Amino acid sequence: MTQTVSPSARQLPASAAVTDNDSAVVDVTALGEVLLGRWADIRRTARDLAGHDELHTPAGLSHHEHRDRVLKQLRYLVDAGAVHRAFPEYVGGQDNHGGNVAGFEELVMADPSLQIKAGVQWGLFGSAVMHLGNREHHEKWLPGIMSLEIPGCFAMTETGHGSDVASIATTATYEPETEEFILHTPFRAAWKDYIGNAALHGKAAVVFAHLITRGVDHGVHAFYVPLRGEDGNFLPGVGGEDDGVKGGLNGIDNGRLHFTHVRIPRTNLLNRYGDVAADGTYTSAIESPGRRFFTMIGTLVQGRVSLDGAAVAASKMALKTAIQYGVERRQFNASSDIREEVLLDYQQHQRRLLPRLATTYAAAFAHEELLQKFDDVFSGAHDTDEDRQDLETLAAGFKALSTWHALDTLQEAREACGGAGFLAENRLPLLRADLDIYATFEGDNTVLLQLVAKRLLADYANEFAGADFGVLARYVVGQATERTLVRSGLRQMVQTVADTGSEKKSAVALRDPKTQHDLLADRVSTMVAEVGGALREARRLPKEKAAAVFNENQHALIEAARAHTELLQWEAFTRGLERITDDGTRHVMTRLRDLFGLCLIEKNLAWYLMNGRLSAQRARTLGDYINRLLAKLRPHAVDLVDAFGYGPAQLRTSLASGEEKARQDEAMEYARLMRASGAAPLDEKILIQRRRQQERAAAKAKGRS
Repeated sequence: MTQTVSPSARQLPASAAVTDNDSAVVDVTALGEVLLGRWADIRRTARDLAGHDELHTPAGLSHHEHRDRVLKQLRYLVDAGAVHRAFPEYVGGQDNHGGNVAGFEELVMADPSLQIKAGVQWGLFGSAVMHLGNREHHEKWLPGIMSLEIPGCFAMTETGHGSDVASIATTATYEPETEEFILHTPFRAAWKDYIGNAALHGKAAVVFAHLITRGVDHGVHAFYVPLRGEDGNFLPGVGGEDDGVKGGLNGIDNGRLHFTHVRIPRTNLLNRYGDVAADGTYTSAIESPGRRFFTMIGTLVQGRVSLDGAAVAASKMALKTAIQYGVERRQFNASSDIREEVLLDYQQHQRRLLPRLATTYAAAFAHEELLQKFDDVFSGAHDTDEDRQDLETLAAGFKALSTWHALDTLQEAREACGGAGFLAENRLPLLRADLDIYATFEGDNTVLLQLVAKRLLADYANEFAGADFGVLARYVVGQATERTLVRSGLRQMVQTVADTGSEKKSAVALRDPKTQHDLLADRVSTMVAEVGGALREARRLPKEKAAAVFNENQHALIEAARAHTELLQWEAFTRGLERITDDGTRHVMTRLRDLFGLCLIEKNLAWYLMNGRLSAQRARTLGDYINRLLAKLRPHAVDLVDAFGYGPAQLRTSLASGEEKARQDEAMEYARLMRASGAAPLDEKILIQRRRQQERAAAKAKGRS
């Protein structure tokens, strides 16, 4: 498989370093094939499907109309055979987990509401039954879930606890006399909230609740719970509300659910990881309650993987739109009286879009590796506890960074397209609104980075088990010595950061991949070590004081997790270069990788200066070098976004259709003809200029007389 680990344990590929070659060209078709990745055929099929008019939603629909339309679109997906890939073969599926996600994330091009409602039905509700249930559950419910005969909900989140799933308050208490669980919502804050399909369409739900039997709470488990009868009304004991209009994704009927002593059969417990016998005896193959809980939740990582891919796709669409518009739209005639400048020729416009293009490529390569890891785990090819922990850590970090990046990119692309970018018909503001929720569902991004940080700390603790505080202190403060980087959630590696005052750290030398990697990796290792040292003594403190110490270091922890995930993206980009066989394309892409790495260093320049990793003199040259990189990448910008492979049916915007170029050409031709005809009115500025010339000539003549 393509490893998701750092290449630091081996020599970086020769192709990772770039030499000057201004004649390089991009093979758009070949680069597009690299980006399509392992599941290229499925992506093509999904993109073609996303281009069908039946899956497009016109702007201006009410949320009621939008919901009805998206439900019909789900049925269209069923008829197209687009929803069954991940499910077991014995119920009509294909057991193709990576391919399923690859196809699913392309649906964002059609309508994000459609994508997320499909994700609720088959990626959450269906996957929970599949991964948490047994074969009997599969054969009983999965065919109806796949066919949409059973529209369903994934009822985990509660109003009062959000991302803190372990603390939810809904209970499922077992009654041996009737062999039933009694599902109950004890107070208002325990209502299931923001639940897709809950307001209207859901007939059943996978409900997460504390399993209580024989007076013992065995923690959160999942239960299959019928919600509505054939008449569409709630069953006895089930209640709920409509969440109403939202800031985006209004094609999804999000709502709230609550349960008042609702009885379900014992066999409705999805019992792969914990079971209750008829007499109320609880058994589980996983003895530790904490490990059992995280194992169950870990099986649902598909949602984060999918959102990572969808966010990358949205960023690609935004950049294709804005960059295409930027090479057609002309504004201001700074260098000519008759020909205005193309927007993307302005340095600041390049600064707005090209670094975001570099980040999008980094996120795309990282996502492909994440998808491979996901498929390896869920296909059973590589499914150890460590593999699952690695997958969870990667999915948390990449989902956080890619969804934030998508929102930032959509906003910048909208602004870069001016007023036209704000029109609903050009999709950018609608995509920005729909993707806003991506930053907080399937895990709030800040909480997810904290999960990554805790993994970093755990690996750091294992790395230095038994070391005294003096060893740790020397590790932190030594700035010109060999450094040991923690396993970083995935592996053990050693980095040497050379004397930061040497000429090797000049801005031009920063295009050396090892130098970039050393600087990025050193920042991660130092940040984790500093926090690890601060928290080491907290283990001996009372719980309240230890929590206070952790809180004091929380921001630093989250920043370390962000830096770590950015490093992983850089590494994925660098490995991606190895898959490019065309010399010219690899040359341009290496420059794009350098732009990504150097912009990360520039973004965190204060840290590198304060920690002595770069001198102030050399730091000053970094911005100029980035600007030179931008100028070299500018001629290839359209090729780089064309390689994303999106056509008019997927983009559906006039901004990337060539209409702007036609308008600009028409305007320039009109101006040319007017000037050639001699009928053009005289520019007042020319009249003023002539008058001043005459006055100067008259004054000069008078002076001579």
